[in-house]
Formats: sequence, structure tokens, C-alpha cells
Amino acid sequence: MKPATEAALLRFHHHGLAVRDDASALKMLQLLGYTLGDRVFDPIQNVQVRLCTSPDHPTVEIVQPGPSGPSPVDRLVARNAASIYHTCYETPDLGGTLASLEAAGLSTLALTERAPAVLFGGRHVSFYQVDGWGVIELLELG
Repeated sequence: MKPATEAALLRFHHHGLAVRDDASALKMLQLLGYTLGDRVFDPIQNVQVRLCTSPDHPTVEIVQPGPSGPSPVDRLVARNAASIYHTCYETPDLGGTLASLEAAGLSTLALTERAPAVLFGGRHVSFYQVDGWGVIELLELG
């Protein structure tokens, strides 16, 4: 097992909640005391996204399919009206993080290319399937 210092390459940022329609999710988050960010359209991923924050709970990114054409959450929301499907971690070193995961014996599969994200001011994100864990989004420090 790798030293705990390697885990410092990753810092929790948010959980991603895929929804068909955000009305109920927004009501629940408001009930829990979240502050709801503005919805923005990300044309690169073809999704509508909104970051919701709370001093007492983990940050949640609401992700909805874009207005037309395929989006990365289409199949998820077709099966379930809402589903937490990824955990996002910030990293100062994408290559180092991926090397650490591999060195720890964690098999990863890139699901997307590295791309700028509108919601995060153009900071680059990429998504990976980590065997035995699930989908992670890596958000590069700007």
C-alpha cells in the first residue's frame, strides 16, 4: 500500500447527482439548508449543471441532460430519476494522481478526455472508472 501522503494528491470536492428534472432534488437540498448555485449549460459535455453548497453537508453538483443531443447522464436518468454517480476530487497533479492510483493497484479506465468545465471557470476535468470504487471526476487545480 502507498503512503498516506499520496492521498494528499486528492481532495474531496463534491458528489455528482444525475437527475432527469431537478425540481425535487432542489427542494430536498433547500430543506437540508443548501445554498443553490446558478444553473449553467456546459456545451462540451452537453449538460446543465448546478453546484449546491452547505456548511454542514458535502457539496452536490446537480447534473441534467443538455437541451438536445446525447449527454453523459442519459442512460442514468433513463433508469433512475436521480442517482449519485460520481465523486469529484481536486488534484494539483493529474499525471501524479493517475500514477498513484495505478501504483496502489487500482485499475482505472478513462471515461472522458481532459476538458475545460464551464461550472469550474474553465478548469480541466476528466472522468475515470476505478474498479471496486466507481466513477471519479478529477478536477485540476487552476
